[in-house]
Amino acid sequence: MDIHEYQAKELFRKAGIPVPPGEVATSPEEAEAIARKLGGTVVVKAQVHTGGRGKAGGVKLADTPEEVRDEASRILGMSIKEFTVEKVLVTPAEDIEHEAYVGVLVDRSSQAPLFMVSPEGGVDIEEVAATNPEAIRKLPVDPRYGLLPHQALWLADFLYSDPSLVKQASKIIFQLYDAFHSNGCSLAEINPLIVTPTGEVKAIDAKVSVDENELFRLPDVAGYRDVEAEPWAEGRAREAELSFVKLDGNVGCCVNGAGLAMATMDLVKYYGGEPANFLDIGGSSNPDKVVAALEIITSDPNVNVILFNIFGGITRCDDVANGIVEAIRRIEIQPPIVIRLTGTNEEEALEILEGAGFSAHTSMDAVVERAVELAGSS
Repeated sequence: MDIHEYQAKELFRKAGIPVPPGEVATSPEEAEAIARKLGGTVVVKAQVHTGGRGKAGGVKLADTPEEVRDEASRILGMSIKEFTVEKVLVTPAEDIEHEAYVGVLVDRSSQAPLFMVSPEGGVDIEEVAATNPEAIRKLPVDPRYGLLPHQALWLADFLYSDPSLVKQASKIIFQLYDAFHSNGCSLAEINPLIVTPTGEVKAIDAKVSVDENELFRLPDVAGYRDVEAEPWAEGRAREAELSFVKLDGNVGCCVNGAGLAMATMDLVKYYGGEPANFLDIGGSSNPDKVVAALEIITSDPNVNVILFNIFGGITRCDDVANGIVEAIRRIEIQPPIVIRLTGTNEEEALEILEGAGFSAHTSMDAVVERAVELAGSS
């Protein structure tokens, strides 16, 4: 679950990280009032669950409350990477002498939290990694012990040569790990971590993603979810208790079981196609889940074909077939549907599909190859 910058800063403040004050506005008038309260030059920042806000014109300096109102009026309602801006953060502008990057994420290769720091902040860390990988220092953290003080110092020492700055940064790095761990994060980053002309180290931006599996024990963090800011498909999948991840291809996949879903996507790639999503309907025999899955898949305009790959164990093939037929009754489905059903109640499922004008494969290779062929000809 992604959260907004202003919410991430609240988590950072609770951990003791020095973060400038700021308030959120949903109207130009509210933004103007906040600016009058703060005084001086402020930054008006679009609050959306995506990067590239500055390049899109969603981050602007304003010297007066009237300018803040004008900038907020322009930013509110604008679209940034298909996300509509509903809120802006108004926060004091900072004088900056130096920008650094500090982040921690869950690293699958080391199966541990991984810190990455760089003295080159203010830009995407991916850009730094591509153009100057020597400017990044990495440190896996043993989750049994957490980040140790000497490790925080070692990371901070890579950012600064001034002992005073190293001391401040090491404390912030230590606090960042605390925020990351205690809030069930999969990512927590400060970009940029700045040094002011008076020698203060501050976090003036914050990005946090929370592992959804942690939310059951973190009701306060779960309350940060902004349903209106999420893509419709993700919200619908959560509502229907489906595992869904959108991808960039044109073969819509509906599969039961995460392992089979991964194998299906691999096979789509093997035959020269590109999967449009990961979608696991799980072991349920509820036809409504199939209807929801098709609603989600057909909401993606890039999908040229819908691929069902069902291996019935706990999942009954006839229930999946009923779900497909019911979905066709309820919603308009333009892309062709190719189906593989094998396992529990397979014969009953084939009869249901034949009655609705469908046929089904029993070979996984055959159905994937056919799906890729149809996707390429659409």
